Amino acid sequence: MDDLEREIEPLEDPDDDDDEDDDSEDHSSKGGKKAKPPLVNPMCVVSPKETGFHQSTRTCLERIREALLHHRWQEASEYMACYPQMLEDPTNGKAQQYKELIWRISTEILHHHPNSKIEDYNNIYERMKNSGVRHYLMICLEHSFHLMLNGHIEDAKLQMSVAESWRHGKESASQLQTTKLIQAYRSLLDYIIWCDKKSTHSDSDYTDSSDNQDMHNYFRQASVNLKEILRNPGVWDPFILSYVEMLDFYEDHEQALQILNDYAYDSNFPPNPNAHVYLYQYLQRHDHPDKKQIKVLKILHVLVPSHELMLEYGSFLLQSEKNGDTQKALGVILEMLDFACWRDNLDVWKHLKTIIQKLQLQEDWKNAVSELMAVRKDWWPALHFTNFHASKDSAENPELMSVKASLTKILCPDLNLKYAAGSSGEQT
Repeated sequence: MDDLEREIEPLEDPDDDDDEDDDSEDHSSKGGKKAKPPLVNPMCVVSPKETGFHQSTRTCLERIREALLHHRWQEASEYMACYPQMLEDPTNGKAQQYKELIWRISTEILHHHPNSKIEDYNNIYERMKNSGVRHYLMICLEHSFHLMLNGHIEDAKLQMSVAESWRHGKESASQLQTTKLIQAYRSLLDYIIWCDKKSTHSDSDYTDSSDNQDMHNYFRQASVNLKEILRNPGVWDPFILSYVEMLDFYEDHEQALQILNDYAYDSNFPPNPNAHVYLYQYLQRHDHPDKKQIKVLKILHVLVPSHELMLEYGSFLLQSEKNGDTQKALGVILEMLDFACWRDNLDVWKHLKTIIQKLQLQEDWKNAVSELMAVRKDWWPALHFTNFHASKDSAENPELMSVKASLTKILCPDLNLKYAAGSSGEQT
């Protein structure tokens, strides 16, 4: 809408600047009186540099804006049918800006218009592609998304393929990143078609070698660009998962694991907790040694100490025979409970109780607990053990109330907490 505001403003007259300077001098010389805010000019003002054509198109754009603001989509579409004539103005020095404006507004209207059809989208996208080269690739990408969301997967892939092969001198060189994105999404469409064929193949009662070959062809096509993704640092979660699923299907476990390891540990990539989640889930799914799984969860704990997989990390540490791992498990679960999202989770509190029960078998367990609670004693009671929490837990989850109540004296032995069922009043 800001773009519409800018376009609606009339052409500026250089002489107006001088008048404004004079006015500012007059205001500053009037004994320190505050200058009055300027009046808002009408949207469509006749300017010496504007022709009747300019005024008409500006008025048309203002009407479009009003229709959009009030969700009058039919009215907006009628005005929009006239506005593209702005592109035919030989005196217009902002043709590219108007092209993008027409593209954005047209698709917005079609998105909300109750009678819009896929053909209408295709017409506007094709028209805007042929109007210039600056936004060609992004229009192709958006066109493909729309086709894909409406189930036209093959048509979407065709649009991606056309865009992928598009070349236009310096423009194509300046849009290299967009080209890479299109290549990635084209491979994602190959993956979607591969999934459809896999599903059809698994539901059939007989095996057709031609179907298997067709599936494998889509796998190879998708692999070509998906392999290249790891050469371009970024967050590529859906693409990585698609590639790994296909590799897993063809039992290329070594390559799948290599892809996930590179995605998680390559220092050129930005820190991405999901990369470690995907790696851990793959190791777990294929029964890799606990040692490897713990290594992945340890890094995830550093990145996201509140992640739900920290329960599993705590379980691994609790089962470990190493000295100090039980105390590490206690630290992991306490860090989860530092976050309000886990405050009412019964499983986390049960896990905490289990860890403390095992820790109590050691002689110095009190020191271990107090060491970890020292930095929490000033704010943990307000987060977990107030009268309000007691009343809420007692009413909504009595089992949670019981578990928490059994831990108050262990976690906060020096505080007189009034965490009791049915209590109410001020926070402790």
